[in-house]
Amino acid sequence: MVHYLPKDDTRPLAFDGSILGSESNIPSQFIWPDDEKPCLDAPELVIPTIDVGALLCGGDPLAVLKAAEAVNEACKKHGFFLVVNHGVDSGLIDRAHQYMDVFFGLQLSEKQKALRKVGESYGYASSFVGRFSSKLPWKETLSFRFCPDTRNIVENYMVHRMGEDFRDFGRIYQEYCEAMNKLSLHLMELLGISLGLDPAYFKDFFQANDSILRLNHYPPCQKPNSTLGTGPHSDPTSLTILHQDQVGGLQVFSDEQWHSIAPIPGAFVVNIGDTFMALSNGVYKSCLHRAVVNNRTVRRSLAFFLCPEMDKAVTPAAGLVNAENPRRYPDFTWASLLEFTQRHYRADMKTLDAFSKWVQEQESNKKATP
Repeated sequence: MVHYLPKDDTRPLAFDGSILGSESNIPSQFIWPDDEKPCLDAPELVIPTIDVGALLCGGDPLAVLKAAEAVNEACKKHGFFLVVNHGVDSGLIDRAHQYMDVFFGLQLSEKQKALRKVGESYGYASSFVGRFSSKLPWKETLSFRFCPDTRNIVENYMVHRMGEDFRDFGRIYQEYCEAMNKLSLHLMELLGISLGLDPAYFKDFFQANDSILRLNHYPPCQKPNSTLGTGPHSDPTSLTILHQDQVGGLQVFSDEQWHSIAPIPGAFVVNIGDTFMALSNGVYKSCLHRAVVNNRTVRRSLAFFLCPEMDKAVTPAAGLVNAENPRRYPDFTWASLLEFTQRHYRADMKTLDAFSKWVQEQESNKKATP
């Protein structure tokens, strides 16, 4: 249900997919401009499938090198690849998808017990209502903060916000985060190798991290040609490990057109984010992507966003800066980029460029202040 403010301000206060999913007329705030509306029959994007089994078990170095070369090629072009033989228990992945229905099936008033606070990136969000008044995404999300050094952070959050009945729910996503954290550090080894750096370089950088797990729930929409589940954006974070269900809906912009990425059972979709693009000094690309919806069924996905510690300086490795590739971005912290995207800027295809200018302006203002 969409609740409206007085007539001088018609921004929706809440998005209730259980009601809106069957309505033939969707609120205007969810209708996107004609030049941004989805193409539901986008051609499939062929991205490499990376077998990380050899990396996980310290096996064949030639297999690891071959995987690194495929990652290098993909990340220079669009930053997307698939990962298989990743060591994550399939039963855990299945439970993480099934448990999403426990939360998103609740009444809106119950879900709002975990409502995300303004400026935060954790908690429940019904679309982007409250933050924006147009081009709203057709989705609801539940996000968790994950820090490997903070014991049971996800489980304790759910109990604190939703009560003791949600302890098992929190425990599932605590376990899922721990598995994603382990996999992401292995992928950082592979990314280091692919850039010609020591395998431990990025793994050590992210050993302590301040990451995010997001549960995405896209209800059916009776006008899927008019709205988007998630608008075009690049991820501000470092690395995204996505597991999508078999419904499909992920699209990537490459070679000047939108392409779909078909779900493959057991595989994760991995993509580079803006923070890692800065760490690679622009060698690797953070690519524009979006999600489309359908008029038949719910779509679910799990996105783990690896992020540095809040106050750790994001600066490229010396070996990635040279005369042919001079410094692209100023040093910054994840805390400052997170603040920028939560309070000042709606993430899109130009987030990092806009943020770089903002950082430079902030520095200039500090120097100008006596």
